[in-house]
This record gives sequence, C-alpha cells and structure tokens, in this order.
Amino acid sequence: MKTNLAPSIKDTPEGKEAGDILRTCVHCGFCNATCPTYQLLGDELDGPRGRIYLMKEMLEGNRVTAKTQLHLDRCLTCRSCESTCPSGVKYGRLVDIGRHIADKHVDRPLSERLKRKALNAVIPKGQVFSPLMKLGQSFKPFLPSVLGKKIPSAAASARTTRRPAPRHERKMLVLEGCAQPSLAPNINAAAARVLDKIGVSLIVAPNAGCCGALSYHLDYQDEGLNYMRQNIDAWWPYANQGVEAIVMTASGCGTTVKEYGHMLRNDARYAAKAERISELTKDICEVMSAAQDELLKVIRQGPRPKIAFHPPCSLQHGQQIKDVTENLLRALGYTLTPIPDAHLCCGSAGTYSILQEDLAQRLLRNKVEAIASGKPEVVASANIGCLTHIQSGTTIPVKHWIELVDELI
Repeated sequence: MKTNLAPSIKDTPEGKEAGDILRTCVHCGFCNATCPTYQLLGDELDGPRGRIYLMKEMLEGNRVTAKTQLHLDRCLTCRSCESTCPSGVKYGRLVDIGRHIADKHVDRPLSERLKRKALNAVIPKGQVFSPLMKLGQSFKPFLPSVLGKKIPSAAASARTTRRPAPRHERKMLVLEGCAQPSLAPNINAAAARVLDKIGVSLIVAPNAGCCGALSYHLDYQDEGLNYMRQNIDAWWPYANQGVEAIVMTASGCGTTVKEYGHMLRNDARYAAKAERISELTKDICEVMSAAQDELLKVIRQGPRPKIAFHPPCSLQHGQQIKDVTENLLRALGYTLTPIPDAHLCCGSAGTYSILQEDLAQRLLRNKVEAIASGKPEVVASANIGCLTHIQSGTTIPVKHWIELVDELI
C-alpha cells in the first residue's frame, strides 16, 4: 500500500513502524472473512481492511473524528486477521498505534474517560482488585444480573490453592498476574502441582505483577510499559541464575510478555533484557507438551469427561500456537468435542466485554452455542478472561485445562 505519512509522525518510532506495516498490506480483504466484528456488523469499517484505511488516512494527516475512534474501539484486537493475512500484516501493533493517535485528537465523553480510568486503576493492581472482588462476591445476589454474571462465586474462585514447596533442581518462574489470583487462584496452584510431579519447581518472583497489557491497550501506554519494566526487574536475577522458563498460564499475558522485546526495543536500559525475557517466556502448553512422556507416567487411568477446548485468540492468533494443547489433551485420554468457528473470539478480549458490552454479549452467545453443539461435559480454555466470560454465559463448568490435568494426578 502506498503511503505518504504526515511530517509530524513519519520520522517518529511509531510513524516508522506504522509506515512499514501499512506498506505490507495489499488490501486483499482476506482478513474480513475471519474478523468477528465484520461478521457481526457487515460494515467495511468494522473489519481490518477498513480500519487500516482509516488509520492510513489519520497517519497521513487527515482529520480524525469520533467515527474513526469508534471503529478502532470496536476492534477486539483478537488478531485473527493476522492468522489469515497472506502478506503478514502486523495488525495488532498498527491498531495500538492508531488508537493512541486517535485518542490524542478526539476527547472521549466524560463517562467513558471515567470508566477507562477506573479499569486501569483497579484491575492491574492486585492489592486493589482482590478486596473489591471479595466485596462483589459478598453482594453478588443483589447485583444486576449483567454485572453479577461477571463475578465468579466465592466457591468457584476458592478451589484448593495448595502448592508444593520448591524442591527440585529444575526451576521455572510463573507470572501470578493481576486479576487471575482473585478470580481463579487454583490455576497457578494446579500448574505448580503438575510440574512438581515431573520434577520441576514453579516459583514466583515477589515483585512481578500485571503484564502491562491492560493499561497499554487502554491507551495508558507509559503505565503499561512501566509494568513491563517492573516485571523485567523482578525476573532478571532469576534469568541470570539459570531459570529454565517463565511460564504463562494466561495466554493473554503470554502474548504480551513474548512481545516485551519489541515493545521496549527503543529503551536503551531495557531493550536487551526485554529481549531475553521474551525468549524465556513459554505458554504452559509449550512446557507440558515438551514433557508429555513424563506426564503420561504420572496420570491416573480411567474415564475422562468429554471436553470442548476453546483456544483463546491470544494463544492461536497472538502467539500463533495452534493444536498443541488439543493434541496434548488427546494424548492424555480426553475426547475433544468440536467447536464450529473456533477461530472466532468469545468477546472477552481484556476489557472489551465491559467497554463494548453489546458486541461482547453477541459474540458470547455465538461462542456458547458453538461450544454446546458438541455436548461437552466440561469446557477448557487457557486464558482467565475467556474462562470468566464464557462461564457467565453457560451452565457447563469452565476450567483452565491445566486444572483438568491436575485432576488426573
């Protein structure tokens, strides 16, 4: 695509990156075929090709309007278009740049600014989010149904959290994250118990926290980058001591941490460290798949429930990890039920289910219907946002797949 970026941006790091991305796009439109919002709305400007055109116009210095901002906001950043694109357009990076520029030119309504500010002030900070979650659970029966469905019951979020003490020579780090410890504390505990059985101790760096994705995608980019630096500082001593990997049990966090090297490439103090941290980062499915033979020796035999595995967008499109978890679960004896259009987003997408509730609920209904069509007994996924969002729309139990593996041991 031919571009002529405005002088004010063309020589900036953002401008150079955006220009390179725009020039790879051939405007073929294959991306629209797998874009969830284009499928729902049928509007060219609510598909990747139309949004790329809007961003090109904006970057070339044309007037930015609330309409431009709206169409960019409606994007889930699911990156399904990246899996489809024959030209390798890095759409996820482009839309982050586009939103950042749009927000500089268009003032959001006060209610929207306050909502985004509140989300950024609460969710990434575990010490704030945790007590508010407990309060919400206490008042869950009295909350509006739409809000109540988003809050897991106290019983659901309080499964056993016992973790084995570190005792093995082999060690890996795990990111606790921000919301997951309150919403589903058993996930990382289950990962620790499973890895312990195959000779790996899973440890936590005390000062690591939010991966930075939520703030960054809400356009608090500097704050998001600071969360990334904080994690790098927390993990760096362990990286120097030979830790084997940094394990991600939330694929959304994993997508972001694997991109730390790119996000901080212009930071002289952190660029090399960020690259190393990204290299060490592995989704839990990559770790367990590599240890499949050891895992098969420690699991119990017997009947297995039929499960539907929902592959999060951050796993299949963001990290481009496809079929790894599914193949591992089949090797462990599970029967996987089919999910039509499994490439489409469930509607969670970080804060999307709150900021774009109508579209998120429509996507959720479609996803739950697709999942239920195979009549599974359990739904498994790999990202905390997907787990809580899907559970709000179905009575079928929804768990992280590593919890299912833990139950076999």
